[in-house]
Amino acid sequence: MSRVPLREAVPLLEVDGFVRTLPRRSAMVTTWTMKSANDLFDLRLCLEVGAARFAAAQIAAGASLAPLELALERSRSGVNSGDAYHIAGDSTRFHEVIVELTRNELMQSVMRSVSGRMMWLFYMTSELDPLDALHGHEELLAAIGSGNERVAESVAYTHIERDRLDSLAALRHTQGFRDEPQEAS
Repeated sequence: MSRVPLREAVPLLEVDGFVRTLPRRSAMVTTWTMKSANDLFDLRLCLEVGAARFAAAQIAAGASLAPLELALERSRSGVNSGDAYHIAGDSTRFHEVIVELTRNELMQSVMRSVSGRMMWLFYMTSELDPLDALHGHEELLAAIGSGNERVAESVAYTHIERDRLDSLAALRHTQGFRDEPQEAS
C-alpha cells in the first residue's frame, strides 16, 4: 500500500477512535482501558437517552417505526446466526437507527463518530448472552413506539447502564482489564 491512502485513512481512523496520533510522531492503535470503556458509556447515556426521547416524540407525531422494527429483525437474524461480528454490527445499527429517527442531523453526525467504538466494544464482549441485548432492544422498540418520551428515556438509560455493568465485568474477566486508580481531588 502506498503512503498516500494511508495518510488519508489515519485521520479518519483517529476521528473514529481507532488510532491516536502524536505530534511529530507516528499513529498508534488505540487500546481499551476501563476508563475509555466508561467514557464511551457516559457518552452513550448523554446521546442515546436523549435520542430515545426525541425518537419517541417523532413517533408520537406520526413518524414511522418501520426502520427500527427492521433493525430489530436484523438483530434477531444476527443472533440466530451466532456470528459475533454480525451480532455486534446489528446491535450497533439498531442504536444508530434510534438516532436517525430523531431527524437531528447533528446528533446523527455525533453518533457516526461513536458507532465504530460501540461495535468494537460489542465485539470485544461477544461472550455476553446476545439474547439479553436483543431483549433490551425489544424493550427500547416498545418504549419508543409508545410515543411516551419519558418512558423511552428511562428504558434507554436502563438498557445502557445494564450493558455497562455486563460489559465491564466481561472486560475484567476476558480481557484482564483492571479499574484505574482514582485521582485525588
